[in-house]
Amino acid sequence: MKNAFRFKQFEIDQTGCAMKINTDGVLLGAVADKPAALRVLDVGTGTGVIAMMLAQRFAGAVVHAVEIDEQAARAAGKNAEGSPFSGRLKVFHSSIETYTAEEPYDLIVSNPPYFVNDLKNSEHRKGIARHTDAIFFEQLLNRVDALLSRDGRFWFILPVKQSMNIIELAATYGLKPGVVIHVHSDKQKPEIRQIVCLDYSDKTVQHQSLYIYAAMGVYTDAYKLLLKDFFLAF
Repeated sequence: MKNAFRFKQFEIDQTGCAMKINTDGVLLGAVADKPAALRVLDVGTGTGVIAMMLAQRFAGAVVHAVEIDEQAARAAGKNAEGSPFSGRLKVFHSSIETYTAEEPYDLIVSNPPYFVNDLKNSEHRKGIARHTDAIFFEQLLNRVDALLSRDGRFWFILPVKQSMNIIELAATYGLKPGVVIHVHSDKQKPEIRQIVCLDYSDKTVQHQSLYIYAAMGVYTDAYKLLLKDFFLAF
């Protein structure tokens, strides 16, 4: 398939998805953790890649994924059905604002849109996937608080400014950062993303740094180690 992206244990057909597989998504899928998680939710699943990575990592978990874009939700659903995890992975065409569940989740993840109040993309569907208004983060946290178990974890990846905004908003729900991973392209460049774990505990924040490249076109050992169970090249 022209738009297919092959991983070690599954394949993603990106046809119909406004936002394709990207570094942010695979990093989140590889890093987000909750020991013994049995119920997992991916918010804004896009191609379904993060949900598939989590289904691979948490072999005993039921994984649900929500996607507001109908065409992307349909594509993600087909990817899920064709995967080794089809019996416990399900995609829902829904906004997170209207999504409900009978039981809370142990782990919720999101690679959300992040151009807050910026100029909207001329391509409408890609605009939905990449742009958001400030109120979206508030609505996202409101639903996370409603859907997350009291000992659960919420992981997200965002640029630094938007990450700090979410961390500040999350405090009003009693959600506090337990882990902040500062992502850099390489050691000479400033931080470009933060991968953050929020939960309801009061433990001290663990700050970590992750560098993607050791040199031009050469991945760091840390990056390859994170993705070795997924990428054919590693």
